[in-house]
Amino acid sequence: FGAHRPDVLVTDWMMPGLNGPQLCRAIRGAERDRYTYIVLLTSLAAQDEILAGMEAGADDYVVKPLDPFALQARLLVAKRVTSLHLELADYREKLSEKAQTDPLTKLLNRLKLTDDLESLHDRSERYDRPYSLGLCDIDFFKSYNDTYGHQAGDRALQQVAAALASVGRRSDGLYRYGGEEFLWVLPETGAAEAAMAVDRFCTAVTELQIVHCGSGGGVLTVSAGISTYLPGSGISTELLLRQADLALYGAKAAGRNRVVAASR
Repeated sequence: FGAHRPDVLVTDWMMPGLNGPQLCRAIRGAERDRYTYIVLLTSLAAQDEILAGMEAGADDYVVKPLDPFALQARLLVAKRVTSLHLELADYREKLSEKAQTDPLTKLLNRLKLTDDLESLHDRSERYDRPYSLGLCDIDFFKSYNDTYGHQAGDRALQQVAAALASVGRRSDGLYRYGGEEFLWVLPETGAAEAAMAVDRFCTAVTELQIVHCGSGGGVLTVSAGISTYLPGSGISTELLLRQADLALYGAKAAGRNRVVAASR
């Protein structure tokens, strides 16, 4: 069953070792992303035995001796039921994807970040590898919205998101963290490499040359803060995010359009 994952399973009740109801319970306990329709074959005509099989997870039953017509009728029902389950699984997958994606920028959102960051944190500890976070914020974005309007602000967010996504590694994670904030998750990246990578990200935004009269250089820029996790340090993901946020605050306090690493 594990190797073939059939849509429909026809199983006998009495078998050596694992019997039919035990098999049903094992299959129901192992199912995750799809549903298997189970037809139980039994020579036991007693109603309580049939109900026991259904309670164990069987969807239908056929009493032996086997009638090919009766089995074919059950298989037609099984086809309809499994088709509905496949449609539901596809719908759930699309809903899950939508729930984890920012609708404006099409980047991953904070809901997805929580899961991904915890998984990365565990892998970092297990394999003794560092990782870094880069928190980027668009400089003077409120001024940009006030000057050019919120529609222009939305377009700018989309352009910045696309620019950031174009320069990262495939293994990196990019998330819309807040209104005009973006978070880079950089697996297996120490502090020095993270500083170079995030500086490259910031440069990509400057090179968009989005006009912003309220910015010192006349174009839209970003500031960024970096924090790095070292295995064994005992720092939580929440504290690491806080360190990146404080470093970002430091970048803004130092004049914006720059990258600052968190102090250790």
